[in-house]
Amino acid sequence: MNTVMITRVTQTEWQAVADDRIVGRGDVSHRPDGRRFISIDAWQDAAFDRIAAAMLTDLPEPLHTLVGEADDESRDHWERLGFAVGRRESEYVLPTDPGETGLGALRLPAGVTVLPAGEADESPLRALDRALREEIEATVGWRTMPAEVLPQPAVPVPVDPSKYAVAVRDGAYVGLVRVAPVPRRARIGLLAVEAGHRRHGIGRALLAHALGELHRAGRDSAWAEVDASNTPASALVESAGARRTGGYQELVRR
Repeated sequence: MNTVMITRVTQTEWQAVADDRIVGRGDVSHRPDGRRFISIDAWQDAAFDRIAAAMLTDLPEPLHTLVGEADDESRDHWERLGFAVGRRESEYVLPTDPGETGLGALRLPAGVTVLPAGEADESPLRALDRALREEIEATVGWRTMPAEVLPQPAVPVPVDPSKYAVAVRDGAYVGLVRVAPVPRRARIGLLAVEAGHRRHGIGRALLAHALGELHRAGRDSAWAEVDASNTPASALVESAGARRTGGYQELVRR
């Protein structure tokens, strides 16, 4: 391969050209939680290295990238550039049929009801959202959270009740679940319960509700991502018949 020339063709895309043909591409995307992810698709190590050098020069740190858990070659490339594993994520496929999940006969915990998506009032839902954000910030930190859980904003933002089913305990909003309808398979994007109300079956009740609604809508499965360090969340989905299908590593350079 002759000299590889790197061009930043847009604010988010770089191209590697050799012998008048494109031999690699790099791009950057900004997640809702503020993390900046880069990816490189190149056919030669020389092109990968040149694209990476250009992107690392142009972009501020920290920078993140995703690598499949079994892709040792790609991980080695990124680690050579100063990236290190920041978190590990497991991917699960969950059945929605109550006969498979074992959640069909589940009784709600005493004093708990579940409001279907669209039925929660925005004001207490926003208060719950704020409380969950503060708990996350004070404990596990943002790096373990999916993109749906955003850092605490400087000013209050609207929360769309149509996207959340909510657990209510003795009149207070204490937990929520969000299902993202993506093509081919729905995604359990977020399930969270306030710390003072955990270990009472509320998370299981919310999961049962979400999967039951998907089953009634004709969806036979859903998928979810769980931080590998979150043992209770892994145990919850696995107890509902979830099958681990793989995972990935999030690498970061600071």
